[in-house]
Formats: sequence, C-alpha cells, structure tokens
Amino acid sequence: MKITNVYEGVVPISSSIRNAWIDFSSMDCSIVAIESDVIRDGKPVVGYGFNSNGRYSAGEILRRRVLPRLLEAEPGSLLDEQGGLDHAKAWDVMMNNEKPGGHGERSVAVGVVDMALFDLASKIEGKPLYRYLSERHGDGQPDDTVFVYAAGGYYAPGKTLTDLQDEMRGFLDLGYDVVKMKIGGADLAEDLRRIEAVIDVLDGDGSRLAVDVNGRFDLNTALEYGRAIEPYGLFWYEEIGDPLDYHLNATVAEHYTGSIATGENLFSLQDARNLIRYGGLRPDRDTIQVDPALSYGLVEYLRIQDMLRQHGWSSRRCIPHGGHQFSLHIAAALKLGGNESYPGEFQPTGGFADDAVVEKSRVGLTDTPGIGFESKAAFYKVLRALHS
Repeated sequence: MKITNVYEGVVPISSSIRNAWIDFSSMDCSIVAIESDVIRDGKPVVGYGFNSNGRYSAGEILRRRVLPRLLEAEPGSLLDEQGGLDHAKAWDVMMNNEKPGGHGERSVAVGVVDMALFDLASKIEGKPLYRYLSERHGDGQPDDTVFVYAAGGYYAPGKTLTDLQDEMRGFLDLGYDVVKMKIGGADLAEDLRRIEAVIDVLDGDGSRLAVDVNGRFDLNTALEYGRAIEPYGLFWYEEIGDPLDYHLNATVAEHYTGSIATGENLFSLQDARNLIRYGGLRPDRDTIQVDPALSYGLVEYLRIQDMLRQHGWSSRRCIPHGGHQFSLHIAAALKLGGNESYPGEFQPTGGFADDAVVEKSRVGLTDTPGIGFESKAAFYKVLRALHS
C-alpha cells in the first residue's frame, strides 16, 4: 500500500447558536482525502477525515507541516511487516520535529489525518472501522449498538422556553431518552427555569438531562450552580470551568455528589493524565469526554485508554465529545460508555449514517467498509469534491 495523493479543504459548519463561551457564526472544519494505490472497482481506495466541531479548521498546519511529512516519508516507513498501514508509524512521521507541549490546533490537524488513515486502512481490508479496530485493539467482539444522547439546548436569538421544550421533544421523537442542554450563558435564575422546563418534558426525570457549561464558570459560580442543580439528580454537570483548571474541578467534585463530565478540550495523553491525577474525578460516577478527532487521533486515544486502565478506570466511563461517526465506531470497538449525538447541528459533518435509527438512546453501526462517510450523502458529496 502506498499513498499517492492527499487533498485538503475546508467546509463551513456555521450556525446562529451559542453556548456560554462562544457562538458558531464562523465555525468551520478541515477535511482531507488520502488516495492510495490500492484499486477497487477500477478506482483508488480513498480515506477521508475531518475535525470535530468546536475547533476551527487547521489548514495552515496541515499544508505546511503534517501533510508534507506524510507525503515525503520513505517508502515502507508507514507500513507494518505485513505491508499494511502502521498507524503508530504514520503518527510518528506526522509529529516529526515537533516539540512536546503546546498542543493547541496541532492536535486537530494530526487528528484529521489520523482519521483518514484509519478510514483508508479499514476500507482496504473491506471491513467497517469498528470491526477493524476491535480485532486490533479490542477483544474482537465489538458492541452491536452504542448508547447515544442528543446534545442541543443552545442559546439562540429569540429562543423561548417553549422553543427549548419543543427542541427536546423532537429529540425524544427521534428515539433519544437522554438529552443535553447548555447552561452558563444566562444568570442562575434563568438557567434554572430552562432546566426545569426541560425536566418537565422528560416526565420530571432529571436523570435524563445533562447540562454543559463549556468551561465558563469560576470556582464560586461553579459551586453556586452545583448547589442549585444537585437536587435535580442530573445525568451530569459538564465542563464546569476551564479545562486545565484541575483544582476547580477537584473542588467541585468534593462538594457536588452528582456526576461530572469533562475532557473534550484536553488534546493529549499528558493533559488527560493530569486530569486523572489532579482533577478529582471519581471513576465510579464521572465521565471522560476526550474527542479522538481533536486530540491527535485514535493513536493518541489508545494511549489515553491505556493510561485510564492503569489508573483503575473502565472504558465504560468514556463518552467522547463530537457526535460523529468516527467516535461511534471507536465506542463500539473499545466498548466505551457511549457517544454524543447532534441531531440538529453541525451539518454536513455531524451525525451518523443517513439510515441510522436511534431506539431507546442506542444506535447500531453500518457494515459499510471504513467509517462509512459514503452512507452520509450530503457530507460524502463534499468529501468527493476534494478529489473529483
């Protein structure tokens, strides 16, 4: 197997919505297509990748550093002894001459290409990614379905409590039992009204509602909100303060008895390890949300999983951020606790296969080789245009 061409581009995923920290009016993402010399049905096998929502496109890093290294690699340096793609070797090539630390958008660029390489390798073997991964990095018996929750409840101009409730009813109608909403973008009194309005839609069951602060709170605000929402028995209280403020997270964990979720803005093994060492998370109830597409890809995510096992954490306590097909395959293969889902946002990149059906907050996977972008028509049209 040899890489013959690499194509890079940008796709907009903008929206008028906002969370407590940013709006999405100019959000975009990088996309890549990696073409190989393997021919199927008269055409080269191509792997596709993109970065998850919440981080902007990383085209400059891709064009100037990551992709040239990949294309200039010595013949065979990316392959294993059987002549197949060795993902760890490819990762080392992409990170050649990069200093440690300062992960930032570099982790996004590497994650995009890592995704495309996994898509390519599993297509060459004619297997859906989750089976390819389970055979190499799991127990060979992947989960048939994956728990998913519907993320939404953003702030938007003119959005009323009734609008918020209707949005959540729509998620329930789609088959989701658990939903998530944003908080921290209004004052506490208003956010409590919003939370209670959604709980009403959930038949009074707060355990079916997660709330997400997107890192907005200082310690005093975090504790104030924690005291106010604890009686609701929520599914979790997410990304309460700055992602690197482990002291804040640990202090909240000492006072808030419910579940905490965080990690979507940690992009390396080292940062995830510091979260486990110093963030006060409790492996019996809390959730790690590292998104492989943003954190140097699956090669780094596998290292994070090894670290978590060494610290006594189950893979079931991991539910990746992002709401996309890549993490869905990873969740099934590595037996994670589930995956995020964005039924109404971040198109065309977000979401699962067009024919995916959610039942009781669980979704199955396709048998399409690779990640299955070909089963997501609007996005595949964009990806295909990269190299048509």
